[in-house]
Amino acid sequence: MTGADTPPADSGFVAPQACDTMHHMSSPSDVSLSAPAARPRLVAFDLDGTLAPSKSPMPERMAAALRALLDVVPVCVISGGQIGQFREQVLARLGATPSELGRLHLMPTCGTRYYTHNPDDGDWTLVYANDLTPTQVEQACTVVEAEARRLGLWEEHTWGPALEDRGSQITFSALGQEAPLEAKQAWDPTGEKKARLRDAVAALLPDLEVRSGGSTSVDITRKGIDKAYGMRKLAEVTSIPLEQMLFVGDRLDPQGNDYPVKAMGVACQAVDTWEDTAAFVAELAARLAMGDQN
Repeated sequence: MTGADTPPADSGFVAPQACDTMHHMSSPSDVSLSAPAARPRLVAFDLDGTLAPSKSPMPERMAAALRALLDVVPVCVISGGQIGQFREQVLARLGATPSELGRLHLMPTCGTRYYTHNPDDGDWTLVYANDLTPTQVEQACTVVEAEARRLGLWEEHTWGPALEDRGSQITFSALGQEAPLEAKQAWDPTGEKKARLRDAVAALLPDLEVRSGGSTSVDITRKGIDKAYGMRKLAEVTSIPLEQMLFVGDRLDPQGNDYPVKAMGVACQAVDTWEDTAAFVAELAARLAMGDQN
């Protein structure tokens, strides 16, 4: 999609503000209705830290708000996690109707995979996948483990595997894929450990994309793959221009894995916690629903 794709005059769409002017919420009640896009045609969300605590189920209050939003506008969840994480954290707790699921887009591993709901069998259909080659997978796993050991960041006792092949993405989670939230928050509170590992691995894998992921993770994909890539793919498959989308995430700072979306100029709403998101989404859904009745 390009900037030339403009909505019809009677669409009711109000152009969003630039991302760097979006309001950053400090508490659930600190919601500003005038800051984000007034009537986005699609709303995209990060997962961990935005819709749910890291690697944890989506709380019911967030699920209820998301269902209300799905009733009035398409929704996309885009995250570095794999589809299994989406199923456990989001789908198992969402409680959505078939029609609501039909408006839900799932983009695991930063949009390198894209799933839509199949009403015939109730499952999710893989539309496309941009997987790493076996050689790239082997190289990435070898390099990231070697560098983590060299830097003293390889933990011998973890909650599940530290390295995971997600098909289109290799993810290193320092404490393992199932580490409790408290342990992950304590391991690298400043992000300095992740940054050192990312820089070291990136220097040895110049043909792949290496970036900070979640609180203890580093992600490796094909070159040029990040959430901005996923948003561009979303615009292609939905035919909704990026200018008419809104992205909600908790890591829109320059070091965060949501930042590429902000840098490409998509309208953004920054949040600190899932509680922030639930408050914002509930009010946005109500406002959009009222607009539809006018």
